[in-house]
Amino acid sequence: MDAHKSEILKLVRSNFPDLNEPGLMEEISAGGQLMHIKASTTIMDYGRYIKMVPMVIKGTIKVVREGKDGDHEVFLYYLKGGETCSMSFSCCMADKKSDIRTTAEDDVTMIVLPIKQVDEWMTKYKSWNRFVMGSYDKRMLDLIEIIDNIVFNNMEERLDHYLKAKSEALNSTIILGTHQQIALDLNSSREGISRLLKKLEKRGAITLGRNRIVLND
Repeated sequence: MDAHKSEILKLVRSNFPDLNEPGLMEEISAGGQLMHIKASTTIMDYGRYIKMVPMVIKGTIKVVREGKDGDHEVFLYYLKGGETCSMSFSCCMADKKSDIRTTAEDDVTMIVLPIKQVDEWMTKYKSWNRFVMGSYDKRMLDLIEIIDNIVFNNMEERLDHYLKAKSEALNSTIILGTHQQIALDLNSSREGISRLLKKLEKRGAITLGRNRIVLND
């Protein structure tokens, strides 16, 4: 086995332990490509056909959806190590253009798989089928939580939820980024977000710095 296949096999075993069928492991190591992506890089963009499925090894990917008017975006969820993007499965299998954008929040390492194999594995390997279905289930729960958050919570509660979710995804109490970016993710105004962040700071929940938010609790 060459060094490239050996490295991918090792990464899959350590990050996706449930994908343990020998034939599947062999096909992933043979067909997968290892990619290293710098922070802030757009990985997948609106209107493009998706021809690969990612398996995230390390780092965090933000997934957003564009509004109908094209002027706003809505934050959906984060992808972390050991996860994949179920929406990329849907777009690949239906051969349709992407209606989401994915961006590397920090440096990302992932294995990308060609769609032809991914589709075949659904009936060929039980562990892959369970992995994909589990991914759909998790993303559905994430989206339900987002909808509940939008419908039932005020903007201050949504902001608090957003900061905690991002902190958990990045495994850090320090969040880097501008008030404008947070406003875009929450479909709000920069002024409104800045006001609420100041309110959270007065309460002692966060400490604000230049393009930096530290969660205190």
